[in-house]
Amino acid sequence: MNIRQSISALGAAVTVALAGTSHATELEVTHWWTSGGEAAAVAEFAKAFDATGHKWIDGAIAGSGGTARPIIISRILGGDPMGATQLNHGRQAEELIEEGLLTDLTELAEKEGWKDIVNPSSLLDACTLDGRIYCAPVNIHSAQWLWLSHGAFKEAGVDVPKNWGEFVAAAPKLKEAGLQPLAMGQQGWQQNLAFGTITVAVAGMDAWTEVAVNKNAEVAAGPVYKEVFEAAAAARELAKGSNVQDWNLATNLVITNKAGGQIMGDWAQGEFQVAGQVAGEDYTCLPGLGVNEILDTGGDAFYFPVVKDEETKKAQMELASLLVSPEVQVNFNLKKGSLPVRGDIDLSSANDCMQKGLKILADGNVLPSGDMALSPDSQTQIEDLMAEFWSTDMPAADAQASYAAIIEAAE
Repeated sequence: MNIRQSISALGAAVTVALAGTSHATELEVTHWWTSGGEAAAVAEFAKAFDATGHKWIDGAIAGSGGTARPIIISRILGGDPMGATQLNHGRQAEELIEEGLLTDLTELAEKEGWKDIVNPSSLLDACTLDGRIYCAPVNIHSAQWLWLSHGAFKEAGVDVPKNWGEFVAAAPKLKEAGLQPLAMGQQGWQQNLAFGTITVAVAGMDAWTEVAVNKNAEVAAGPVYKEVFEAAAAARELAKGSNVQDWNLATNLVITNKAGGQIMGDWAQGEFQVAGQVAGEDYTCLPGLGVNEILDTGGDAFYFPVVKDEETKKAQMELASLLVSPEVQVNFNLKKGSLPVRGDIDLSSANDCMQKGLKILADGNVLPSGDMALSPDSQTQIEDLMAEFWSTDMPAADAQASYAAIIEAAE
């Protein structure tokens, strides 16, 4: 090829390249994934989206979902929408949908057959209002896990517990060794998560469903939930001395063998992986506290605010499609520690804890998350109650009475 031909070919290549990127769009994406494991996971989304020629503009909001959600919702209501945003699939976006502020994804979902691939179907149902689909579910997160440090129990001279009862029995030995029995972040959502996990383990699925889904205040005030609140009060004693705030700092106490265990969702796995720890060797995970192996099917989804710019709309649809695609689902969830929303992908490379979750999911031992069952207002009231209960010496009976009143008034 001579110089003239080379220049001509180069010009053609540049023309093609420019044509391929002429509609490249920057899309601001807000989320609250800021811990080490979460950042590694969300980077998989960004990498995949950038590979399309578009640009992921990361809008991470420090803090928990409770901090981020009001900011996200305020921006959308105030006419300053982002291109896409993380929320939990459930009832958090109902008012935004009713106000016509979130994009209807039904056409895309039907074209790509989301109803056939999203498992369990409740995930897509939680994105649906009046028969229309408004979000792309990206993972299944479950709260019902107890994470245990092998090093801490070795130092205390006791075997790694196989269930909650053995964990409680080992707590005195942990204290004698100068270790924190139960790591607990001092935030209402974490304390409420622990309470909910204890509820499922102690009361079981039927009682939980009767209260959280059917809003049965009599059951909430009855003898089964009395046992739950007494168990939560006992757990509160084990958590005394755990003075960290954020959940990942509590997880780090387990990782560094300073605490025996932590009740936290499966997203804690991401922190163990970033720290280079191996499930079954450095730490153990007990779904359902090793008592009642049932997991809720909460998790995260992405919503797309209504915008006027046509190129942004197209980029939104490309991102929505990408988030549910097989390769992205595998790469993201392996880093996040969550389960994929697709039932048709291979996760044979998943670690011991993820395999436990996949088996429970396959067996159908699942229940909806509190975000799906209770309104945001009711959830906030319960979180406030739990924050008070776990940080004071509030009697279990008083906490139960307040909880039953919230359930009675719940929407």
